[in-house]
Amino acid sequence: MRVAWLLLLTAPLWAQSPELAAYRAARRALADRPRGVIFNNDGCDVLHYPAQQPVSPAGLLDLRTTALAGSQVGAIAYCSISSGFGFFTHQTQAGTLLTRQPAEYRLATDVKNIAADLLAQGSDCLRIMVDFAHANRQELWWSLRMNDTHDVEHHPDRPYLLYPPLKEQHPEWLVGEVAKSTKVGRWSSVDYGRPEVRELAFRYLDEVARGYEVDGLELDFFRHLCYFRSVAHGGVASDAERDALTDLLRRVRTMTEQVGLARGRPLLLSIRVPDSVPYCRDHGLDLETWLREGLLDLLVTTCYFQLNPWEYSVELGRRYGVPVYPCLSDSRVLHESRFRRNSVESYRGRASNAWTAGAAGIHVFNQFNPRSPIWRELGSPATLRGKDKLYFVTVRDGNPNSWLVGGSRHSSLPVLTPDTPRTLQRQRPVDLDLRVGEDFSGAPAPQVTLCLELPTIRQANEVAATWNGQPLSEGKLAKSWLDLPLTPAQIRRGVNQLGLRAVGDEPGEAWPVAWQGPALPTGRWTRDRGSERCVAQPQEDGLLLADRGNVNGDYLYYRYPCGLDPDQETSIEVRVRVVSGLSSVLISNGRYHERLLLRPDGISLHSNSARRWALDTTAWHTYRVGIGGRDVRVWVDDVLRIDAPGAYGEANTDRQEVCIGAANSGDLGEAVWQSCRARPVLPTLHDAVVRVSYPQPAAAGIAAPAPK
Repeated sequence: MRVAWLLLLTAPLWAQSPELAAYRAARRALADRPRGVIFNNDGCDVLHYPAQQPVSPAGLLDLRTTALAGSQVGAIAYCSISSGFGFFTHQTQAGTLLTRQPAEYRLATDVKNIAADLLAQGSDCLRIMVDFAHANRQELWWSLRMNDTHDVEHHPDRPYLLYPPLKEQHPEWLVGEVAKSTKVGRWSSVDYGRPEVRELAFRYLDEVARGYEVDGLELDFFRHLCYFRSVAHGGVASDAERDALTDLLRRVRTMTEQVGLARGRPLLLSIRVPDSVPYCRDHGLDLETWLREGLLDLLVTTCYFQLNPWEYSVELGRRYGVPVYPCLSDSRVLHESRFRRNSVESYRGRASNAWTAGAAGIHVFNQFNPRSPIWRELGSPATLRGKDKLYFVTVRDGNPNSWLVGGSRHSSLPVLTPDTPRTLQRQRPVDLDLRVGEDFSGAPAPQVTLCLELPTIRQANEVAATWNGQPLSEGKLAKSWLDLPLTPAQIRRGVNQLGLRAVGDEPGEAWPVAWQGPALPTGRWTRDRGSERCVAQPQEDGLLLADRGNVNGDYLYYRYPCGLDPDQETSIEVRVRVVSGLSSVLISNGRYHERLLLRPDGISLHSNSARRWALDTTAWHTYRVGIGGRDVRVWVDDVLRIDAPGAYGEANTDRQEVCIGAANSGDLGEAVWQSCRARPVLPTLHDAVVRVSYPQPAAAGIAAPAPK
């Protein structure tokens, strides 16, 4: 019977039965139906149910779902956990029901997992969500995370809530060894090169498709992005591995057609993947073949990072007749100071860009407040018109190299966030694309401002800016931000070119980067994660930075991203007293990298251990490192002690930063730091935002305030 179905469903169009041809036509029409917004719910409402609240379907729905009624949400993609590849919170025979409680695993004590409670009441979370969606004329898609690895936190000595029995029973099915990092990706990923894994994935999908009245299946390949041992250990997927995953997709497609024909209405299929055909291909996801063979109905792209403009995904989908839903995932960008990428204004800007690129709708991931305005605004360009927005150069700055060796080679977009700044040069401008999907044709006209975060400049005229080739002026500098006025007429709907360069006289005697202890460094300074064995402790005479462990991750540095000009003499000065072991000053200018190593009996350069000066560093000293091209000199208390022409080593990173701290993973070290400063420092761009502000309607009897 299965062979007969397969022959029927893979037959060319001219050989199809009238019933199958009609089904596929209906499926195509259903796929093209506008959905506005797809709300992805990761299912943690079941796992994190308030501990003191009585268990009921209404209580579950009120957490994330009830308020979506009447919104622009046309479909809910519900993930009944599917963490660890095998755990589920819906009724399952193919997988394992997750009944563990967070409190049992030293997690939150004010919440509880209600999966078993709902089953005891004669229902489960997935059935509840299906009933709600259909009662409110919404679709319900079941979202399967194809290789969720939140369970990477598992350790045999510290079991993790979401680590499933399947992986305990079959560690050989994993891409790595238990609790040991792989080169990229995560060790707890299952290896889809094994037929047993592919069979289980199919059974999970088949069970839900046949057992629940879902409208579609969402195969989430981005949570998390690791499918083959070959890729996890530094390679790319082979043709055989790609073919194996494609065969799985073909089998799933055939199953959905069987189910859809039997129940008399189409069952749709969606995937969420990176927005690059070659990046997907290297992972083993043969996206173009899947599209060409008609194996999916909706295409959802991006998550941790975005590799291409939305137009790339839209054009790809249109080429094969598949609607595209750009995924607006939470940003996770750190150290924002003024504007927030997770704000409502930012989501409006992101959605405007997606609609302008030709999106069929919007997919929203990891946003769970059902009362947020975004569910009633993002689903149409019309409801976004006339509302305040923020447009960023970069919204998500996850590293594609974390999941694929050399993955960033597939990126065509600039990356600019507070943790990935750009140094402005005098000789050549930094050019950035900034997309603004705004329709300014209606009234009233908004106030538009280009806002640039430049924490090291003192005057607005230290930076020259152009917008689409035209110089900008009348900038105002306040609290590290330079605001430059724009008019709606200056904005192109779509891509705009921002050009920036440093101008003015050479820097004088000021120290743009300066920290004075014993207080912890703040502002642009960031601290390494370290471990419980790493200590940062203010004390009377300075700041103690200590690394008291020698396992992976045991080190502690404070880092300041700054524009050290590789073509100009620069100085970095610290005052420090070594306590024991190894401490260091790290200096990177985007071209070269060096470390001044501090040990109790002397100092040396990391690039050349022979460049050493013996002295008692356990007493207070001021060390000044001078960099000129590849030449390095070190003064101790204003006396030149190390002179090393050509010692500065080529950097294997584009980082530009100064760091002070303790040891490394394999060594121990402690020192007390009093100060750190650096000069000269080129202007460093940490963020670029276009803010669009519309006049707000006045309340009755109250005049609207004048725009600032």
